[in-house]
Amino acid sequence: MRLAVDHVTRYRFEAPVYHGLQRLRLTPKHTSGQRVLDWDMALEGAKREVEYEDHNYNRVTLISLDEGTREVVIRCTGTVDTADAAGVIGRHAGFLPLWHFLRPTELTRPGPQVRSLLSEFDACDERLPLLHALSARIGERVAYEGGHTDTETSAEDALAAGHGVCQDHAHVFITACRVLEIPARYVSGYLMMDDRVEQEAGHAWAEAHVDHLGWVGFDVSNGICPDARYVRVATGADYREAAPVTGIRFGTHGEELHVSLAVAQQRMEQ
Repeated sequence: MRLAVDHVTRYRFEAPVYHGLQRLRLTPKHTSGQRVLDWDMALEGAKREVEYEDHNYNRVTLISLDEGTREVVIRCTGTVDTADAAGVIGRHAGFLPLWHFLRPTELTRPGPQVRSLLSEFDACDERLPLLHALSARIGERVAYEGGHTDTETSAEDALAAGHGVCQDHAHVFITACRVLEIPARYVSGYLMMDDRVEQEAGHAWAEAHVDHLGWVGFDVSNGICPDARYVRVATGADYREAAPVTGIRFGTHGEELHVSLAVAQQRMEQ
């Protein structure tokens, strides 16, 4: 499948910014099941400083905000060929050992909520069926509903609230996997919706490492393993390591953020 992506992130500040840096994880790479045909990043109110690969092997663009700017626009456009591999990414690669994805983070630290969830499962069960069952149960325990959580919500808090979005589903799944001693990581990217092209945000899901298969994706929110409609952009131990945009700025605290995203299938020439 050939997917065309048009992703615009716009920041408007209540006062001029005199200094700011942002790390952008907005560039997908060639990986199992996807091939990037073209990708362009255009900036307004900022300039590119350097590009590098971080410890998670993500492509990172460091930008500096123009002094005195009150608006920054980041527009990414590109085309990616994808294939359906039933969620299987394959062998582990990159700069980090697998055990790195067993350690808890602030957002994936287990507590009584996660342990209660896991009491329903037998850790000795075969891995792949266990992970599918875990994904389904999390979808039942945490109803998909916005407005109850944010980027600082932990897996424990999402389970306690009983509501959340794709980010929360991924964190709960990752946390539970790590308690079961299964390496797991967070994935940020894009999903082509079946019912619309225009979207308000990107998507997130999780990957768990399964013996003899390698990394396997699980989209708890949609109850499936990622297929050809998905574009992987960044991975990390949790949201903070795979977030599309992170950074600092000085000169103003108030901001207005607007995101527009279009993901559509593009006709492939024969």
